[in-house]
Amino acid sequence: MAQFKPMKVKLGLPGLSIMDRYLFIELLLPFLFGMGIFTSLGISIGTLFDLVRRVTESGLLLSVALKILLLKMPGFIVLAFPMAMLLAALMAYSRLSSDSELIAMRSLGVSIYRLVIPAVLFSFVVTGLAFIVNDWIAPAATHEAAITLEKAVNKERPNLVEQRNIIYPEYRTIKLEDGKETTVLSRLFYAENFNGEEMRGLTILDRSQEGVNQIVTSNSATWNISTNTWDFFNGTIYLIAPDGSYRNIVRFQHQQLALPRAPLDLANRRQNFTEMSIAQAKEYLEAMKLSGNEQRVRKVEVRIQEKYALPFVCLVFGLVGAAMGVRPQNTSKATSFGICVGLIFSYYLLSFVSSSLGIWGILTPFFAAWAPNILGLTAGSILLVQSAHLR
Repeated sequence: MAQFKPMKVKLGLPGLSIMDRYLFIELLLPFLFGMGIFTSLGISIGTLFDLVRRVTESGLLLSVALKILLLKMPGFIVLAFPMAMLLAALMAYSRLSSDSELIAMRSLGVSIYRLVIPAVLFSFVVTGLAFIVNDWIAPAATHEAAITLEKAVNKERPNLVEQRNIIYPEYRTIKLEDGKETTVLSRLFYAENFNGEEMRGLTILDRSQEGVNQIVTSNSATWNISTNTWDFFNGTIYLIAPDGSYRNIVRFQHQQLALPRAPLDLANRRQNFTEMSIAQAKEYLEAMKLSGNEQRVRKVEVRIQEKYALPFVCLVFGLVGAAMGVRPQNTSKATSFGICVGLIFSYYLLSFVSSSLGIWGILTPFFAAWAPNILGLTAGSILLVQSAHLR
């Protein structure tokens, strides 16, 4: 039987017992190993092969490819957090169980529930890190990677599905006579459809300047990437006085207007939810509600809930891994890794099915996103209770 020697462990974590520090170290090393291997696998499968093909076949500069690779990394790190947590808990507790160290701890009166507390606390820490990376770092980095690739190949990403009824409102805050602040509509952008290259059937209500209201109608418009302006074609600009009377009418064949690029992002790039933070996704949701497309609204609501739910997968996997690891066994590292891959595949398959049911309207957006976590926590709790009654 292996000897449990906690007195050799020195880790400056206040408020934790020697046993807790020992278990934290046992979890930390396989967690770092899991982060490295799962991040590497994700980058290799999801990005590296495509970049190598672009470098060899399309002449993409190697320096640009390396920059894109680094910018894509946070997105894969987010996915690696829960998988590494599962691997760490499974490997750490399986080793302690196979070396009979758990038996030694339990012989001293330590319960199974007390033994898994370090894994749960470690999971909460990882959950916090995953939330920060998922909401603050990964969306901005992924968006920057997409823009860098667009500039390198000198074209916008294709939009294979025609979008209809693009509505983008902008608001501003004004101060009333009594000193209170209120939010009013500043600009309303509407396009009948977008084919990936140009918008058609545009109407723009512009109230962004005090005392000047204008309505712009145009047959078509495209985004000019060189000047960062909109090119409008075959349209009319109506200048309207504050009392509602016409002040001027201007007809044009071609007119450049310095309007925000946001409507194009709304119709094209911003449908990629990996490039959105939660705040940006909520803004996108408000715009989608104006379009009247209920399925698209449900999809955005499900994706927002998934952004909240994803970091908590670390907690689910930490509990499941610890509950399985404390069971009496003689499991090798290879077996632990195999079990880990099977659990990950099962969880994400369930997540995909649940998400689809939410988009179809069968499940509510909240339950569609959180159902896998709820089922995972339930399964982990049952396994833990069963392990506590095993001798």
